[in-house]
Amino acid sequence: MNGQLTDRDLVRLYWSVELRPAFDALFGIDDALAEVVTSSSQPALGAIRLAWWREALERLDQKPAPPEPRLQAAAAELLPRGIKGSDLAGLEGSWALLLQEDQESFMRGVATRGPALFRLAARLLDIPMSRVLEDAAQSFAAADLGRRHIFDLAPLPLRMAKVRVPRNARPLTALLVLARLDMRKGGPPFEPQATPGRAAALLMHRLSGIVT
Repeated sequence: MNGQLTDRDLVRLYWSVELRPAFDALFGIDDALAEVVTSSSQPALGAIRLAWWREALERLDQKPAPPEPRLQAAAAELLPRGIKGSDLAGLEGSWALLLQEDQESFMRGVATRGPALFRLAARLLDIPMSRVLEDAAQSFAAADLGRRHIFDLAPLPLRMAKVRVPRNARPLTALLVLARLDMRKGGPPFEPQATPGRAAALLMHRLSGIVT
């Protein structure tokens, strides 16, 4: 984003230094799938492009990564940590649903995309996928899809009451803190990313573990 800080830049600071490249690689694959959906004017062509990514990720389990930076990052950072190419390929299913024109399929994509991503992130952090993380994942996905102009966010009811999150899960629930800020406001327009207020909300969450 033209050298400007993003929300994700703030969140990655709460991951341990050794896991930050894996964080980048995982969310880079998710970004690649998102780019297909946001740039595809025809669902059928989008489905073909998503299938290419799914098959390329599956091949990582048998062959070296091709000269595509995000696939190479996944091979270098995620496979050694036990995240298989086939695991990453599983992310494609939810994005494929978001290409569908019928509302039921689309909403299933909204509901499943976040949990699929968070399950892999939780494995990197070596923490269980709790009910709090499941709800956090759905809130994150709704807010993120809103910012990508895929889903009408304004305004969504908040799924969770005030909750205190265990310390080891806070690097991931930091994404929930930002999502809830967006969900309260709705949008577009959205609050700019990485503002001092958003950074302060993340710091408070890191110290207290509380999400409101």
